[in-house]
Amino acid sequence: MNCSDPALPFIAGHLRSRLISSPSIHRSARWVRARLKSILIPAVLPAVLVASPASAAERIYFSYGIIERSISIDSLETYARQGTIEADLEAYTRYASSEQLEQLRTLLQAEAELSPVAIAQFLYTDQGEILLRRLGEIIQTEARESGFYALRAALILAADDPGGLTPLNVLKKFPVAGIRIDLNRTLAVVSSLEQLINQTAEAVNAIEQQSAREAASDPITDLSSPPDPRRLGQFTWQRQTITLNDTSRDRTFVADVYLPLEVTSDPTYPLMPVPSVPVIIMSHGLGSDRTTYAYLGEHLASYGFAVAIPEHPGSNADQLRALIEGRASQVTEPAEFINRPLDVTYLLDELERLNQSDFAFQGRLDLRQVGVVGQSFGGYTALALAGAQINFQQLTEDCAAEESTLNLSLLLQCRAEELVLPAADLRDERVAAIMAINPIGSIILGPAGFSEIDIPVMLVSGNADTIAPALLEQIRPFTWLTTPNKYLLMMRGSTHFSTIGTSEIGSEIVTLPPEIIGPSPALARSYINAMSTAFFQLHLAKDTDYLRYLGAAYAERISEPALPIDLVRFLTPAQLAQALGEPLESSSRLQSNFSPNSNLSLN
Repeated sequence: MNCSDPALPFIAGHLRSRLISSPSIHRSARWVRARLKSILIPAVLPAVLVASPASAAERIYFSYGIIERSISIDSLETYARQGTIEADLEAYTRYASSEQLEQLRTLLQAEAELSPVAIAQFLYTDQGEILLRRLGEIIQTEARESGFYALRAALILAADDPGGLTPLNVLKKFPVAGIRIDLNRTLAVVSSLEQLINQTAEAVNAIEQQSAREAASDPITDLSSPPDPRRLGQFTWQRQTITLNDTSRDRTFVADVYLPLEVTSDPTYPLMPVPSVPVIIMSHGLGSDRTTYAYLGEHLASYGFAVAIPEHPGSNADQLRALIEGRASQVTEPAEFINRPLDVTYLLDELERLNQSDFAFQGRLDLRQVGVVGQSFGGYTALALAGAQINFQQLTEDCAAEESTLNLSLLLQCRAEELVLPAADLRDERVAAIMAINPIGSIILGPAGFSEIDIPVMLVSGNADTIAPALLEQIRPFTWLTTPNKYLLMMRGSTHFSTIGTSEIGSEIVTLPPEIIGPSPALARSYINAMSTAFFQLHLAKDTDYLRYLGAAYAERISEPALPIDLVRFLTPAQLAQALGEPLESSSRLQSNFSPNSNLSLN
């Protein structure tokens, strides 16, 4: 996928990776294909009435200033299917190695198993249209007009073709005679992508060096007690599902509650409830469900925490299924930026009621100090509950340039511009510590929002995350935090999906390929088990013995080559700016007042 000239491999790869990696595009049931011609094609083709088999794309033109070259799509198909390089393709082979050419051949035939209905439903959402506008500036019609409508038609028609949704089929279904690739714009995108990749690498290198310094200054001398938090704790657990009905928002949802149990030697009562345990709430990501972090709920329950995991209607797997089936028009509504934190607050209110009146819960929950774990959209949810306020001024400034960014999470964050002002204060005073995994929030919260958090925070990041890029969504925001108790866990090689477990209720609409999940997901989950246990034992249960597990030295000790990790407590805007070779004001709009000499507290 690194062919230099022509740029087709990059464009096709870019297109395919966006389609596959977006959490909003998923496989639909087979029966929907029969509905395509009667429902979708009449909706698509009026925008491209010139489309017909006779006017399907025949050539790709590459324009760079006044220079123009072209190649026939037939020759690309011959090469993809037979490996034969014909005359008009031969002129390009001098610019690519044999390995790159083989990558091109593989890429042209790589199939994304997505139904035409799923593709169409997404491409008609706000997020889908933004992506089409971006691609349409690069992949144009022969008349140098945006390829927006032609791309949408080509993607849908290719998905309905027996050959499947492949880059080659998309090219063949392009409903005009010629496809024009603007190399000036292509190279600008490539340059921006390379800059982001290089800056992320420099930032991760700075984190690695800082982690090594912190490990050297505070080495581990004894790991005999308490037990290694990667392993299950001493308690077993029971899981109960409760239904909640918030009439003030006309919102009904369910939550799974994991309650720790103590094993006894009494045969009459072999299991006994553990009284007055700290409570941790988990918030799943967009398009996920409450069971994908069941593994973490069970692990934390084994250490004596009560864990509650709500299902967020309107941003869960059911919402994406509704989108695909035509029952919803958007991936999620802007109101979910408000509803999700309110779901957690309502759940805590209900748990307080049950703790006083329900026999199964009575006296078992300590709701004076609560922890929250959230992934992706759930990461934002945790940050909002911790006190980070929506920054509408930041949204207005940054979303104006949204279409030029490589940060896919802005497709979601910028939807918050549609919220009615003023936004509610979403902080819940019962929340005493949060862990945000691959969170989004760089512009919806911004430096001002992150600086408002005054409780312990752990941010978890993966440098291979293409949905919520590490540098933009976790590393820079970490330097904006002003709370004295902050931690950044970096998993080198981890993606946006590495820590997500398998749904117990079969909510996955598509099985993600290993390349999207990333290496060693089981190892990633074991890191999350360990670090969340240590973090909440220290900052909720106030067990200072776990302090030894919450430092760079422990991360260094358990780090494995398949998925190395680093843990830092100190990374300032100045350090990050130096690592990136940029002025301090470019690295942070708000200078952190967190000093490396700050003392850790348990507040």
